[in-house]
Amino acid sequence: MGPAIRVLVVDDSAIVRKVFSEELSKEKDITVIGTAPDPYVARDKIVKLKPDVVTLDIEMPRMDGLTFLKKIMTYAPLPVIIVSSLTREGSKMALEALALGALEVISKPTAAYSVGDLSIQLADKIRAVAHVKVAPKVRATVTEQVHEKAVLGSRALLETTNKIIAIGASTGGTEALREVITRMPRNAPGIVVVQHMPAKFTTSFAERLDSLSEVRVKEAQDGDTVVDGQVLIAPGNFHMLLKRSGARYYVSVKTGPMVHHQRPAVDVLFKSVAQYAGANALGIILTGMGSDGAEGILHMKQAGAMTIAQDEQSCVVFGMPKEAIKTGAVDKVVPLSRVAQTALNML
Repeated sequence: MGPAIRVLVVDDSAIVRKVFSEELSKEKDITVIGTAPDPYVARDKIVKLKPDVVTLDIEMPRMDGLTFLKKIMTYAPLPVIIVSSLTREGSKMALEALALGALEVISKPTAAYSVGDLSIQLADKIRAVAHVKVAPKVRATVTEQVHEKAVLGSRALLETTNKIIAIGASTGGTEALREVITRMPRNAPGIVVVQHMPAKFTTSFAERLDSLSEVRVKEAQDGDTVVDGQVLIAPGNFHMLLKRSGARYYVSVKTGPMVHHQRPAVDVLFKSVAQYAGANALGIILTGMGSDGAEGILHMKQAGAMTIAQDEQSCVVFGMPKEAIKTGAVDKVVPLSRVAQTALNML
């Protein structure tokens, strides 16, 4: 085993600092080298201790987390995991942080989450981002991204309208999905998405993508019909499955055991797409840690679907695409900038 991953915990809550420090210290490959109650103390500790990863609360006194994150990404870029409350405002700020260059988001410890589950997720996320090379630049803010939209030309009408695009993503996926979905024309096939994200954050994420896209984007509700020109995003903490009734595709949103420590899980969605859409489907695996989606994309391929994986150079973390490619079930491996066009061409 190599040297332990060095983590700095930045949070104004003494309880959160204590819980994260105690839980992460149980991991043999992770060391909490320090904590900070606000960005001013954190700034000095980043300079002095040189952490590999920072966990950052975005709602803090003296200087808010977003302002501090901009400074980190400008002057000392390194992997940052956002710790946010489950409030609507907290969700919006977390998404802004991801747009600014943070790599992951995790919810603050609450009664809704056991400390054990949360610490497993946090440790996994730390491992996933620890070796990511973060570029020294501030990404466009959400408001600026509105002007980046470059929608692809409308596709020719398909012989059948029963086409489905299924997308799975994790670490780095919020920005990757923005790149793909904002390029889809308004008559694109129905799209179903699993992005590993905590409960409630997916609501703000869907609203943000909807404001940037030609297609309609919404957080999925149980029974929603899958239709052309619409994207359904699995809600955090719920699995989403594709179902079919006659010619109508719809989604089932339900709870259930975690798969790959995730709920929603890409494998759960992809296996249902393989079962009910078969050769009418196209599966896409984007950036993310772990192997979620690899088994599912193999099921899709075996059912006659077409498949795409994001290439290593454009991934924040190449885990999920790499594992999918290893199965031999991926038809095309392309840069993120070409995923949307490739998908439309293949359909």
